[in-house]
Amino acid sequence: MTYLQLPDDTVRPLPFYLCMEEYVAQHMDAGDYFFMWRVAPTVIFGRNQLIENEVNLEYCRRHGIATYRRKSGGGCVYADMGNVMLSYVTSGDNVNLTYNRYISLVTMALCEMGVDARATGRNDILIDGAKVSGNAFYHLSGRNVVHGTLLYDINMEHLSHAITPQKDKLESKGVKSVQQHITLLREHTTLTLPQVMEHIRQRLCHDTQTMTAEAVEKIEEMTKEYLTDDFIYGRNPRYTTSRRRRIDGVGEIEMLLEMNHGRIHHATIRGDYMQTGDIAALTSLLKGLPMEGEALRQVLPTDMSHFIAGLTREQFIETLINP
Repeated sequence: MTYLQLPDDTVRPLPFYLCMEEYVAQHMDAGDYFFMWRVAPTVIFGRNQLIENEVNLEYCRRHGIATYRRKSGGGCVYADMGNVMLSYVTSGDNVNLTYNRYISLVTMALCEMGVDARATGRNDILIDGAKVSGNAFYHLSGRNVVHGTLLYDINMEHLSHAITPQKDKLESKGVKSVQQHITLLREHTTLTLPQVMEHIRQRLCHDTQTMTAEAVEKIEEMTKEYLTDDFIYGRNPRYTTSRRRRIDGVGEIEMLLEMNHGRIHHATIRGDYMQTGDIAALTSLLKGLPMEGEALRQVLPTDMSHFIAGLTREQFIETLINP
């Protein structure tokens, strides 16, 4: 794997690094690439989440915390200079295989530091049952992007107030607050953050490549998409009824449905689930269907994990037809 570094040490806004992932996936050869980065206080939420449900926007405005949407699924995270973000870009169409490989590599690197790190079945790396790393992925044509955060140290006050997860999300994990759900790596190692980053780099990568000034300029141009209000806040979907459920091993799924004479006219699916396929293709299957289990079974594929990781058809139907 090749480590990518920028030509200078400037700390850039978060969209730059997300666009760097896209640039690498779209314009660089079919190798495996990895890089690490840090940002000023920032909240980043998943592509399928409603920002109003996840982020305390007033608190973020008062404290100068930036808010951005990413193109991968998963939940909302807070980042600042006390933690490090990890990005991995590789080739292939099997998203789950890529994701599991990445999680295994990072977990192994932490274990080699003497940390008792464990990968969960979904998207977290834990120490003593608390999250030290949350991760997400998305797929571009022939290329996979996996990224995550590694909590070395962080402003706990901002973390506590900037993110507003649903109460049942915390309860499903057996905790009562965001602080209880996480742990900081500095509490489990004597290494400094720069030393941790160097260890991970040496463990995962065999060579280094510096991005050109031309590439940096193109990446900066790409960030304009992430800065539009439409992308950050999204357009509020139209709906007449809604369904919401947290499914173990899958995450939260919220369905916003516009009904017409007892049939689904339009559907929007939100949540912190890990997206593995085209959600628009899934919602298009629902159009015109009645809210009846047998009618839904005739149209929906048996293997729903092609759309949402870990999801079964019966779980999806149960969420849809039962308020």
